[in-house]
Amino acid sequence: MASAEFVPLEDIDDDQSLASADESASDCADDHAEPNVRPRLYISHFLSTWNSRLFEFGAFLFLASSFPGTLLPASLYALVRAASAILFSPAVGRWIDHEERLVVVRTSIVSQRSATVASCLGFLALANNIAVTTLWRYLILVALTLLACVEKLGAVMNLVAVERDWVVVIAGGEEGYLSALSAQMRRIDLFCKLLGPLAISLVDGMSTPVAIWVTLGLNITSVAVEYFAILQVYNRIPALASARSRPTRFPSNSDETITGATSRRSSPLEVLRLRSVFASLSSYSRHAAFLPSLCLSILYLTVLQFGGQMIVYLMSVGYTSTHVGLVRAASIAFEISSTFVAPVLMSRIGAIRAGLWFVSWQVFCIGSAVALFWGVHTPVAAGSVLAAGVILSRVGVWGFDLSVQSIVQTEVEAEFRGAFSSLETSLQNFFELLSYASTIAFSEPRSFRWPASMSALAVLAAGVLYAEFVRQRRGHLLHMSTCVGGKI
Repeated sequence: MASAEFVPLEDIDDDQSLASADESASDCADDHAEPNVRPRLYISHFLSTWNSRLFEFGAFLFLASSFPGTLLPASLYALVRAASAILFSPAVGRWIDHEERLVVVRTSIVSQRSATVASCLGFLALANNIAVTTLWRYLILVALTLLACVEKLGAVMNLVAVERDWVVVIAGGEEGYLSALSAQMRRIDLFCKLLGPLAISLVDGMSTPVAIWVTLGLNITSVAVEYFAILQVYNRIPALASARSRPTRFPSNSDETITGATSRRSSPLEVLRLRSVFASLSSYSRHAAFLPSLCLSILYLTVLQFGGQMIVYLMSVGYTSTHVGLVRAASIAFEISSTFVAPVLMSRIGAIRAGLWFVSWQVFCIGSAVALFWGVHTPVAAGSVLAAGVILSRVGVWGFDLSVQSIVQTEVEAEFRGAFSSLETSLQNFFELLSYASTIAFSEPRSFRWPASMSALAVLAAGVLYAEFVRQRRGHLLHMSTCVGGKI
């Protein structure tokens, strides 16, 4: 299978689709490679995502049980975990680009499962009061926090390697097949996002130690299946074993050289150099795909999703756990629907224009909801207006995510996918931390309108920046005749 040649989007005529641009650079696979590749890829990705979601949510339940009456341990745990992703994801990305693909995925699986198993042992020690003194309990908390950082970086490594590199190689440069693969991977993510936390919370409701043992058992028993499934994918797609080039230049609009880059294989310790980090950030910001990547990252500066912050607010205005569960389920349903809508829309009008439509829909939904939120004075009604707007906006959120992912997968060269995507992950974690800071600064439920307004402004900023990206690439924003005709 031939690997896809990088075709800059600005070089594509207005009448061409991204798919036709890629056809000149790739050989399509028969039902795109081996017929049994996709199920194995999906199985491995499901197990990785399921275990990650289960542990991510379960860890906070276990901490709440072990340290009742205080949010400090859980807050510190979450803060350090997110900070580790911001600081070390770029180094992980550069290592991904310099290491063999199978070694990267194997390392990600082993690091995730080992860290989770060790964490479960620590949680069991806390739950069973083996650590009886306060000092020992907090020492275990420190160890758990460090293990959470390892697990998070392993998850980032697996996500970047598989979703941003492996699927591109498996697709063999065919845009339609790549969109289908990416959409199915996203459906798996959203399915695990909904059912993973629900499953572990139900078990934890019966017994916290049992929930810890379930998490431990799943991670031990699934690791072999997860690894051998992805190993079979690797063995069936020869292109995955091909060596990537080691150029000394990170492609960018200004085409400047990265300081300290080298063609030899780098170790994880070598790529941690601060100088290299800043050089990568500089080159990332000059890359042709930077602006859509930045827009996607800005959307992480939000409290308007059914995460902890908004759930706490809704419950403070009178929502019950059942109500929260219902609106969260509705949100997930809209998110999953976007994984069917986005590939169809992208195949018709192209990823760039589809992204504009999706982000515009999100701006409309969130902007309208926040405007009404300020005008409604009944707490339950205000919360319901906000919840309705957020639910409707989720089609735009994940449709835009898939559109940007398609642009990045198409534009970013194989030897730099890890570095680029990991820097994007760092930005996303940074903006997510800012969203936490907004609810720390405005911690009272009656002040939630301020974090909500900041989130709306972030969505608007992402929309404006993406519109500028579209204008730069296409010379115009709207061209209704070609939209209706199905051309880019």
